[in-house]
Amino acid sequence: MRRSLGFADLVFYGLIFMVPIAPMGIFGSVFEGAGGMVALAYVVGMIALVFTAASYAQMVRAFPLAGSVYNYAGRGIATPVGFLAGWAILLDYVLVPSLLYLVAAVAMHSTVSAVPVWLWLVIFVLFNTVVNYQGIKMTALITRVMLVGELIVLAIFIVVAIVALADGKGHGWSWTPIYNSDTFTWSLVFGAVSIAVLSFLGFDGISMLAEENTGGANQIGRAMAAALGVAGLLFIAQTWLAALLVPNPADLIANGDPEGTAFYDAARVAGGGWLATLTAVATAIAWGVANSMVAQVATSRLLYAMARDGQLPKLLARISAKNRVPTNALTLTAVLSLGIGLWMAWRDDGISLLSSLVNFGALTAFLVLHVAVFWHFIIRKRSRDWIRHLLLPLIGFAILAYVVINANVAAQRLGFIWLGIGVIVLIVLYSTGRRPELSGLNEEGQA
Repeated sequence: MRRSLGFADLVFYGLIFMVPIAPMGIFGSVFEGAGGMVALAYVVGMIALVFTAASYAQMVRAFPLAGSVYNYAGRGIATPVGFLAGWAILLDYVLVPSLLYLVAAVAMHSTVSAVPVWLWLVIFVLFNTVVNYQGIKMTALITRVMLVGELIVLAIFIVVAIVALADGKGHGWSWTPIYNSDTFTWSLVFGAVSIAVLSFLGFDGISMLAEENTGGANQIGRAMAAALGVAGLLFIAQTWLAALLVPNPADLIANGDPEGTAFYDAARVAGGGWLATLTAVATAIAWGVANSMVAQVATSRLLYAMARDGQLPKLLARISAKNRVPTNALTLTAVLSLGIGLWMAWRDDGISLLSSLVNFGALTAFLVLHVAVFWHFIIRKRSRDWIRHLLLPLIGFAILAYVVINANVAAQRLGFIWLGIGVIVLIVLYSTGRRPELSGLNEEGQA
């Protein structure tokens, strides 16, 4: 694939994938899960994923390849482990575009009710697919423009919210969004982190572009850390302010946010109906165009990487001669996103179910990533860099394991079923003589 992305492109890509205003769409769910300590949930989530980013940085230096955890676990531990890690994160990457399209379609339908949810889904999927067919530089250009728009909306909300609080609106300044002694428990907070982490998913998508960046493997690691840090600070700031402006915090904690409007209700308290509409429409466009566009890119690269290694049909490894993008993988991603999105649109629990499954797949893959760092460097390479190759991965593994343990039970059940299917697929591959093999670049980055 064509190497055309610089450091700024990678950081912008990660920020767009994470969406600087992502908490606006799931604010109510995180607020409920955290007992009002929504900002704390994002602080813990950022800290947890800082360790994951450190592990990514180590593995991308060793194996500068597209494919993310799939490649790192396969080469760092063993090929079958890589397949299962890829299968786990495939649950995240295949479902996340559908989730983004569905959330955006529902939001737009609530604003323009004459257009049904299914039609908004079709519009978003077609637009993003056409843009992605034009090549990665076109995608980077479009998403950069949208990132600027999101940051402007976020800046407006922050300024208006601060002025409103200074004028006596809301509940006044307090530390309760970060710590409330009346409701605090670690299990409560980590359960909320399992929801909040959805906002961070995407920093790891930068590793999917390892074969398209111009600055080498170190640039991938720096871009991931930068994108994660910037996004985390923005998430904490906006959720803290919104928590202080929620009309009825006790009711939100007790009854949740089934309509997904808690953040927009807080914006209405701060600035009135215009701010509520602005944040709602911005969220819809960010999730339905910008975020889902780069999600489609990342998913297609994962499918491409697994197909190139014979673990998915070779048809998905075909690269367009003109634009140098995996067109078949892009097309399959679009078809799956539309089909799953339409199916979940008919379910009352569609958004919550997709969210839980996406998070489970990502967190499971991240756990394997930390093990891969330890296994590759400490066991195989006899590294004595105890901090980067043992301590940091161990801390990251422990935090994420606790998050998974406190996650939604239904997500755990369905996630393990998905992993079980992956084991069956792996057994079939071995039994039919198609043992998974990893191709592409070796550890030194050579063909």
